[in-house]
Amino acid sequence: MEIRHLRLIKAIVEEGSITKAIDKLHLTQSALSHQLKEAEYQLGTPIFLRTNKKLVLTKAGEKIYELANEILDKLSQTESQIKQMVYGEHGEIRISTECFSSYHWLPSVLKQFHLLYPNVDLKIVTEATHVPLQKLIENAIDIAIISDPIKDQKIKYIELFQDEVVMVVSENHSWANKKYVVAEDFINEHLLIHSLPMETVTVHQFFLGPAKVTPKKITPLPLTEASLEMVKADMGIMSMAKWALQPHLNHNPIKAIKIGKNGLKRKHFIAIREKEQYPDYFYQFITFLQNEINLQWNIQ
Repeated sequence: MEIRHLRLIKAIVEEGSITKAIDKLHLTQSALSHQLKEAEYQLGTPIFLRTNKKLVLTKAGEKIYELANEILDKLSQTESQIKQMVYGEHGEIRISTECFSSYHWLPSVLKQFHLLYPNVDLKIVTEATHVPLQKLIENAIDIAIISDPIKDQKIKYIELFQDEVVMVVSENHSWANKKYVVAEDFINEHLLIHSLPMETVTVHQFFLGPAKVTPKKITPLPLTEASLEMVKADMGIMSMAKWALQPHLNHNPIKAIKIGKNGLKRKHFIAIREKEQYPDYFYQFITFLQNEINLQWNIQ
């Protein structure tokens, strides 16, 4: 007797009718009848008695049904254990990032990881975006992806990748032919940013702030696509990760301008709690994140 026969008998008993068993097993009536006759032939005795259009287990059928429950339950448990061995434990990883541009690549990376480790639930906690390290310490998230590490004995940093932030301007902008811009060039400009506060904006934090320069006008605009449309219309300028901007350069009348003579480079880190004992799947995720970003996305 085969596993399919046991599943068939179990389905008929628990569904209470041939019709419902057919739906559950996705079989035709003729296929179900054939399998049942096959099982009874192999046993050499009927499994069901047909009384008043109902199927009732025979004594032999009761034994087989009992066996079916034991074997199928054991098989299900074993399959689950094997999946845990292959894919890791069941669990949850809560993630946030201090940089909104990271949300462009993060979902696709999470999707790829979920295909390999379907038992691990990955959650992006966007409400922690402005204070990811604080939320990490408070145990509101498990991983913070940041580019501005602070010294804290409670936090451990793992380097993820380095990228360059550039300014995006229209082809008609006065900066369009510049090799690079300096802080003073921003004084009369309309700067489009993703959100406030300014301390979370990379170009302010690492370039304008230290030079004590404030643009003439600053407008928070959460949607990258909307900001790009403003730039194309020569109604403002914006900063953007070079790798994230690249797909837009070929099809739009915009240009990427280097920030400062040497460019504005930033390193991104994975931040985790220093003394916490994380499960194995957690470190598998970190390794996957490093490999996927550096190899597939080739962010530099």
